[in-house]
Amino acid sequence: MTTATTSLPPDLATQWTAIPDDDLSLDNVEQLLKPIRDDLWVAAACFDRVLDDAVVQRSLLDLGLERAESASSRAKSVASRGGRSSSAGVEEVEDDAPVDYSDGRARHASLISYFADETADAQLCRIRAILFERLDRLNTFVEICKEAPAVDENEEDEIDAEWEDDPWADGGEEPSQSQPPKRAGKPPIPLSTFLASELVDTACLLASQENFVALRILMQRHGATLWPFRFAILDCIPEYALAADYRDLLPSYDSSEDKELRPSPSPWREEPDFTETSECARALEESGVPLPTFTPVGDSSSFPTQSEPLSASNLSSWYLGRIDHVLSCTGMVDAALALVQHAASQGVPGLDEVGEDLTLIARLVYDAPQAEDSAAEDWSLERWRSMDPASVICAYLAHTTEDRVAHDIQRLVMPYLFVLESRAERAGHPDPTLATRLLYDYILNAPLGIVAAIFEASKPTYSQGQRIIRDDEDMARLALACLYGSDSIDEWPTMSRIFECLPAWDTPEEDADEADEADTTITSLGAFVTPSTNRPRATPSDLLIFFKPLPTTSLSRALDVLDVHLESGEILARWSVPAPLRWFLQSNTNISEQRARANRMARRANAADDKLDTQEDWEWLLEDMLKLCGSGESGSRSAFCLLSRDDIIRIFFSGLLSTGNFDIAKKLLRSSSVQLSLDQQVIEDICLSCSQEFYNNATSGNYHFGDMKQAYDCLDVPAPSERIIQEKEFIEATSRLCSFNLMSRPGIPISPIEIRLTKDRLSLVSRVLSSNNDAYKHTEVILDLVHKLGFRNDVVAEVKALAMLAETALQADDFERAYETSERMVNTVLLMRASQPPGLDAPHILEASEVCWLTCFQLGRHPDLPDGQRKLALLGRALEFCPAEKLPDVLAAWRPAEQEDLERRREALASRKRGARRVSAPRQRHTGADAVASLASRLQSMHMPDLHISHTPDAAALAGKAFSSVAANIPFSFGGRGRTSFMSDETERSRSGSRGRVDGAHVVSEQASRVLQKGIGWLLGADDDL
Repeated sequence: MTTATTSLPPDLATQWTAIPDDDLSLDNVEQLLKPIRDDLWVAAACFDRVLDDAVVQRSLLDLGLERAESASSRAKSVASRGGRSSSAGVEEVEDDAPVDYSDGRARHASLISYFADETADAQLCRIRAILFERLDRLNTFVEICKEAPAVDENEEDEIDAEWEDDPWADGGEEPSQSQPPKRAGKPPIPLSTFLASELVDTACLLASQENFVALRILMQRHGATLWPFRFAILDCIPEYALAADYRDLLPSYDSSEDKELRPSPSPWREEPDFTETSECARALEESGVPLPTFTPVGDSSSFPTQSEPLSASNLSSWYLGRIDHVLSCTGMVDAALALVQHAASQGVPGLDEVGEDLTLIARLVYDAPQAEDSAAEDWSLERWRSMDPASVICAYLAHTTEDRVAHDIQRLVMPYLFVLESRAERAGHPDPTLATRLLYDYILNAPLGIVAAIFEASKPTYSQGQRIIRDDEDMARLALACLYGSDSIDEWPTMSRIFECLPAWDTPEEDADEADEADTTITSLGAFVTPSTNRPRATPSDLLIFFKPLPTTSLSRALDVLDVHLESGEILARWSVPAPLRWFLQSNTNISEQRARANRMARRANAADDKLDTQEDWEWLLEDMLKLCGSGESGSRSAFCLLSRDDIIRIFFSGLLSTGNFDIAKKLLRSSSVQLSLDQQVIEDICLSCSQEFYNNATSGNYHFGDMKQAYDCLDVPAPSERIIQEKEFIEATSRLCSFNLMSRPGIPISPIEIRLTKDRLSLVSRVLSSNNDAYKHTEVILDLVHKLGFRNDVVAEVKALAMLAETALQADDFERAYETSERMVNTVLLMRASQPPGLDAPHILEASEVCWLTCFQLGRHPDLPDGQRKLALLGRALEFCPAEKLPDVLAAWRPAEQEDLERRREALASRKRGARRVSAPRQRHTGADAVASLASRLQSMHMPDLHISHTPDAAALAGKAFSSVAANIPFSFGGRGRTSFMSDETERSRSGSRGRVDGAHVVSEQASRVLQKGIGWLLGADDDL
């Protein structure tokens, strides 16, 4: 052993320590460090320096190892001989000499003793072990730099040649052919950091940087150190990295051992140096000698370790966890799929199903059509496995289109269905119908456009391999279920596309029994699609169950019916009254439904965007409606199969009139090209019905515009008849009534519908007279109004109207007009009575006579009537027409009038005898009999209909108002004029013929007052019990 120098040249050591690490060079090592003879100081100096220059660092490591080699050899000799050699002379032992380790304890004890005695050798051995580790790392670093991509020195200064184009440069000068030299690859981290850090920290850093080349070299050269931390290092690789880039770093499977395969490392030295052995390291620790220490940057204890290879199940679990982590963090299915594919290539068990799922998810994420404006969805194995097969199919085809749905099903859905079938077989539950059942379920719930595209890709003319739906009968069942289960009312071309793809079977002509069976099937289908409490709506899936057991013949018959229904649906949609296909089944036996739809078709046609303005348009509508009332070529019943041709024509003509096209209606009735086959009576009924509909919908009674004009003009379509004329007159009367400003309620004019619903239309005349002060002066107008209200040729109504006119004139104190009207009324009754055979009292004559004598009696006994002769004439007519039991009442009024007339005549005669000038008659005195029963005292016995306007809650109030208006002018008693009461106890005596002035006054007054109230109530439409 060489003797260490105790005294150092101060100039060399001082110069060495004064040089910074960054300024050290090979010359400094050669000139300053190598001349120093102290091995320990030189080795320590090499140990202290950690540089970024690999060349200088290597020279330091080589020098340090060289100076510590002799100490290592001496320690190795001591360990091999089991004793210690003197410091003066120890035989050198060759490094490769065999060592006997039989006596381990003695050898270990001797080595400890040697290190305790030779502290310099102990420190040198420790330094040598550290320098060897650094040298290995340095070699690894150099290899990493060699494998790193080369970087051009002038890369940062490169400028696009286009910008370097100098227009003033010499064009003949050729560019230099020499390329600038390229330096070695740029290291991922500085050398000093690489040497001073924990290897596991460096490995994790490289993994996070996706520097898989450097990481692979590091794992290969230092595998023994990094093996326990392999999974921690793999966890640092970004989740989005593809497994193909770091497949050499992933764990592999050893099928022979059924556990993880432990890779074989490739260290820089096959055998470790003696100073690196555990024996030497342990002896150094136990010797108690203070040793130089080197603490790497970082803490490897924070990383989980796994020193032993994983079992097959644990290895599969790690891969599954990594796959789930990648999917949940990034949603990158391709990265997860690459990972599971690598594991499968390494033979890792238990990942087949995961691989299938990831393959299917990848098709969904990367191959399935996506919405342009929708964000990408994140998928995980948990979410995928929680979905049922129907949801998966819907996800595959969520954004498909008609143009690509067939291709998407073949490319995306079919492989998924094949996987499901395979899994069912592997599980021991084979299901041959699984694929078709799931595919059919999707078709049943898909939009009709998608369904049509699928059917077009399944035409019977294609080969079985090309078709999506490969069974013809299933195609028919699916088409029937989809179309009759759809609520669509505007996709008729799409429905026709579906129908055109269906197969056609050559079925023999059916006999009567088969026809009945087919009709029964259609009827049952109609009942099946009809909503019920248990099933509000028959879905396509429900309908498929219904069609499932039907044989080919029944399916063919159902397709024939479908053909007719599709044609009917197109016709209905053309005229803006569309109906879903199921309606044709539901209404197959319901004539009310068909009639309602036909009415809508006839009435709504003109409400569509295309107005029917010409006769040809309406003839086209009639033609289509007549088509719908027939049956198809195969006997299939159409939309209006329960309606006859005449029913359709009536409905059509009614709809035509409801649109107000009366000129076209007249032309069609007279057209030779269109045979409406309606007799005059039917046309008249239809016109009256439409006119009344217009009338009832009118808001104004003026028949010169609006609905009322339509109601009036509609009656010009048929030939004139009594009913037509009567209805026209009623419309004119309505217009006249509304012109008098009759009110339904305060501030609300009476509507035409209220006039039509008035039971006693004469009460309307009464309201006109009571609400218009001068109306009674227009006798002819009022009588014409009465006639047009439906009382033409009704003498009784005319008499009652005249009576009301007279009463109104009387209330206005217009005695002249009241007398003239009464005289006309009397003449009318006289003509009536004269036209009847003697002795025959017809009810209407009795009723007219009743009104006449009451009116004459009322006017004749009026106290303000100035002409006594007229009084007597009126009371005389009352005596003529009144019944026998009423004679005493009339006579009670006749006697005072007659007495006054006699007194007037006597005074006139006396005046003439005296030659005096004739004076006017004095104002008449009135007895109690003058204030008794009025015109209405006997009308209570006439059972005229009450004024009761439907849907008019204020009708009674109007009647009360009118009654008050009339009754206010009728003198029930005249106490206000200073006259005495007309009560008397001599009623019986007056009836026996007494001429007393107050005979019977009491009885007549009571009866007159009571009957007057009832009579006026009748005129206003009040109840009989007033």
